[in-house]
Amino acid sequence: MNDLEYVDRGIIEKFLEELPEKVFRLGIRIVLAFLVLLVGVQLIKLARSILKKGLKRSRVDESAVRFIDSFVKYSLYFLLVILIASWMGVDAASIIALLGSASVAVGLALQGSLSNLAGGVLILILKPFSIGDYIRDGLGNEGTVDTIDVFYTHLITPDNKSIVLPNGTLSGGCITNYTKCDRRRIDISVGIAYEEDIRKAREVLLQVLMEEPGILKDEDMRVFVDSLADSAVLLNVRGWAEKDAFWETKWRLAENVKYALDDAGIRIPFPQMDVHLDRK
Repeated sequence: MNDLEYVDRGIIEKFLEELPEKVFRLGIRIVLAFLVLLVGVQLIKLARSILKKGLKRSRVDESAVRFIDSFVKYSLYFLLVILIASWMGVDAASIIALLGSASVAVGLALQGSLSNLAGGVLILILKPFSIGDYIRDGLGNEGTVDTIDVFYTHLITPDNKSIVLPNGTLSGGCITNYTKCDRRRIDISVGIAYEEDIRKAREVLLQVLMEEPGILKDEDMRVFVDSLADSAVLLNVRGWAEKDAFWETKWRLAENVKYALDDAGIRIPFPQMDVHLDRK
């Protein structure tokens, strides 16, 4: 047996002798790391709960509370992972150096996410909408704002679908907020036949506006000729309602307009087309 074989065998025997102890120590570290993770998760939940209660007592806007809570959650979980990795033997300075060297690559890879994060901050500061508002973006997505997260805003549509919109797109695009103001205007277009008396139709429709309980009587109420269409004179029935009663008032008003015109004998024409056949 040469010296090299003797050295190799000695190393292997030493490794095998120390292996159970190393496995035991590693197992202890893993178990303790798991316990630290469980305790850390509970502490993070407690810290978030205290933070949210403090913000609500300070009467901070609900959308801001949720945004701050989401940001704090991600930050604390990141710190918890760094802490556990450092305790497991990974050098924290090495982790920070690695993150620093990879920041450019990560920034390029996650530029969309960073844009969404910046968009969330802008939404929080500028407040173009808040939780509970009914909005529509430039692409036609619309619904009630349910959550404003760090990266995304969640909408609930009237038919109970969930739409997730990137904050970057929302903050940099066109947003229509239907419930920002306390009152909304109702416009209902109705056509009457050219043979009908416009003055009589106006009186009938104004009476419908006056009798509608959802229409605000201190606001402008009017009925006017909007346009002269191909087969009808289009009248516009206009009034104002509280934002929470907008749809119910509009639907009821449209129905009562039809009933009132029928009772007054005023005809609502339907589109007609004359077709001439040339027989040769």
